[in-house]
Amino acid sequence: MARKKLTGGNAKADGGKVSTGKKTAAGGRKTKTAVKKTTAVKKTAETSGKAAAAAKPTETAVQPTVEQLDPVFITELDRYLFGAGRHYKIYQKMGAHPATLHGKKGMHFAVWAPHAKAVSIVCDRNQWNTEANYMLPLEDSGIYEGFIENMGFGEIYKFAIHTQAGEILYKADPYGYSAEFRPGTASKTADISNFPWHDAAWMSKRAKTPVFQQPMAIYECHLGSWRKKDRPEKNGFYTYREAAEELAEYCNDMGYTHVELMGIAEHPLDASWGYQVTGYFAPTARYGDPKDFMYFVNYMHQHGIGVILDWVPAHFPKDAQGLADFDGTPTYEYADPRMGEHPDWGTKIFDYSKNEVKNFLIGNALYWYDDYHIDGLRVDAVASMLYLDYGRKAGEWVPNKYGGNGNLDAIEFFKHLNSVIKGRKDGTMIIAEESTAWPKVTDAPENDGLGFTYKWNMGWMHDFLDYMKLDPYFRKGAHNMMTFGMSYATSEKFILVLSHDEVVHLKCSMINKMPGLEGDKFKNLKCGYLFMFGHAGKKLLFMGQDFGQYHEWDEKVSLDWYLTKEPENHSLQMFMKDLLHLYRKYPAMWELDDSWDGFEWINANDSDRSIFSFIRKDKTGKNSLVFVVNMTPVERADYMVGVPVKGSYTLLFDENGAVDPKKKKAVYHAKPGECDGKPFRVEYPLPAYGCAVFRFNYS
Repeated sequence: MARKKLTGGNAKADGGKVSTGKKTAAGGRKTKTAVKKTTAVKKTAETSGKAAAAAKPTETAVQPTVEQLDPVFITELDRYLFGAGRHYKIYQKMGAHPATLHGKKGMHFAVWAPHAKAVSIVCDRNQWNTEANYMLPLEDSGIYEGFIENMGFGEIYKFAIHTQAGEILYKADPYGYSAEFRPGTASKTADISNFPWHDAAWMSKRAKTPVFQQPMAIYECHLGSWRKKDRPEKNGFYTYREAAEELAEYCNDMGYTHVELMGIAEHPLDASWGYQVTGYFAPTARYGDPKDFMYFVNYMHQHGIGVILDWVPAHFPKDAQGLADFDGTPTYEYADPRMGEHPDWGTKIFDYSKNEVKNFLIGNALYWYDDYHIDGLRVDAVASMLYLDYGRKAGEWVPNKYGGNGNLDAIEFFKHLNSVIKGRKDGTMIIAEESTAWPKVTDAPENDGLGFTYKWNMGWMHDFLDYMKLDPYFRKGAHNMMTFGMSYATSEKFILVLSHDEVVHLKCSMINKMPGLEGDKFKNLKCGYLFMFGHAGKKLLFMGQDFGQYHEWDEKVSLDWYLTKEPENHSLQMFMKDLLHLYRKYPAMWELDDSWDGFEWINANDSDRSIFSFIRKDKTGKNSLVFVVNMTPVERADYMVGVPVKGSYTLLFDENGAVDPKKKKAVYHAKPGECDGKPFRVEYPLPAYGCAVFRFNYS
């Protein structure tokens, strides 16, 4: 979960271009109309500037009749499925889409505003006149439908929601495919069809590969601060196309298998990192248009890198153009503030009891999989959705019908969503950022689980960091912090994460969490990373952690790439490159992550020396690995590690990275004699902060 206490953007959002005061029907149809009287419009506190200029009092609201605007997209079946929460392609009907009506080409619009008095379309073509293009309410659905002749792609627009209270709210399209670059807040018509995808080989391989039996080393990345261009346009942000080429090259060179992107759905405030969304269907305009983002995914796939997006179905900001009180009432959020607002974050909570809201979210998830070929979604703040008392004191929350604190609506939503995703059988995944001990997060819904593919292992992360921050002298008293994670490692399908959240808000960067002086900090971090990659579970590192970024992550500035030329930082980066390639090469490090068949402690209790030793195995046992990690600056020249079988043990990796057998002894032979409870032993001089990975055949 990211920085949620910030508001999503300027609460007094700019409404885009607006009427100059001259009434026009430009872009509309000169047809017979039905006239409906309305009360005077009151300017709302949520619109200001140019948007408020359009909210002038009016005596009449003009709506089309059924005869003049037959539904060209939204059929009776569409309305039924949407109302039932099962219209999984609803985004192809709602929002703005090219269409032909009565022989005239233009743009069709549809929006759900069940409690609105009237809805109109405002845009450049009608000079943002709220009376020029009223929409037709479709029976028993809460959906309004409209059409503007000759309107094409690349045009900005909003919906003017005429509320029962006599206000006009200027709302961006919840289903809009594109949006203005901040500080603009209007939606933009966009063509996302006919992109020339060239990732068929990737998609086919993904579908055929068992999702759990593959290496996953994820590079978490914030595009806006990964690198910067020396240019003033858009704050120097890389475009999706520029980032694709350099990021794919970096991930392949280092050995990452996937990239996880923060903040791709449109959001108004950079400092929210993309976790307060106003455009769920719009790739942010910071880096380009929708087809530019398709290019990004396509390019990454062509170069063998999977793409995971952060996804935020937990909450949304109160910005005037967003989903909050969309039709003048709590539409997308719970009406009761004890359920509908996060007291700590100042945001709204989706109402998961409404089928139309669930359909919006499920359709959005599938949209990213289908139209953008995304490989996975990482769901932000799952715990906040599951617990009714999350962040609340006694008396500030509403128990469920059984008197408990579980949000039954959210539980059902997750089971529904994850069942649909699992049913795709195309290798796509969905990952839970769930920070508590909620049971069966990755178990199947038919077993009363939530159905996620993976769960972030936040418990392991906290224990690991607390241990690594200790002075080595005191680590012997905290040894169990590092071993405890294996006691529950098979209870879920886990990803071990060192994410952006661990290097912000005065938590220090990874390198500066480490004890000791400069050299010792890097040695400590290398030991920690080797332990992490040897431990059961898939892996995630945030950008900059692999070369020892010194300052905490700041979304406003680029990573300090010049550090990769400094000796210690370069050494760490090469160590991580070797470790990542070792991880990808040996299935023992990932094939049996969720099974005790894949992990075996050699000595979990060597607390006095703060040494950890264990075995990782694949299905064959032929390329098993022994891991040894010395977490102190004390050399153990006479060290012996117990091993289960006789034979040769080849040293693949040490504290300096991949071992070159031309420069260092690489083959050690097991000797008979009990050690660490094993029948054989390997004698290996273990340096201060020493690391060792041996390959052997476990027969």
